[in-house]
Amino acid sequence: MMKVINTDKAPAAIGPYSQAIAAGDLLFVSGQLPINPATGTIDSDVVVSQLHQSMKNIAAIAEEAGTSFANLVKTTILMQDLAGFADVNEAYGSYLSEPFPARATFQVAALPKGALIEIEAVFSLKGAL
Repeated sequence: MMKVINTDKAPAAIGPYSQAIAAGDLLFVSGQLPINPATGTIDSDVVVSQLHQSMKNIAAIAEEAGTSFANLVKTTILMQDLAGFADVNEAYGSYLSEPFPARATFQVAALPKGALIEIEAVFSLKGAL
């Protein structure tokens, strides 16, 4: 059984997808752009600041589903320029503790709305719902 997870504390989907889908014991969070849900805009042109907004969006969706970064299993980070990888890595790590989730990071040619970063996540819901 699948359940749509949606919160106004994260930006609305900008296409035909859900913020997240809970399926069994897993929560699949769609890629989160660094959009401020209060303004609907990207408020910074600094990749680390954008990472913080994307992580806040992910946290809000996870909270709506009854979970948190403590149950984060996997992330995928898409960056427009890997030159900022070290700074992004440090900021990303500030949200997590061991055991760290699995992760992949890719450089891409472009992201929607001119974002510098987008992050998708998979959480465990076991015991959370």
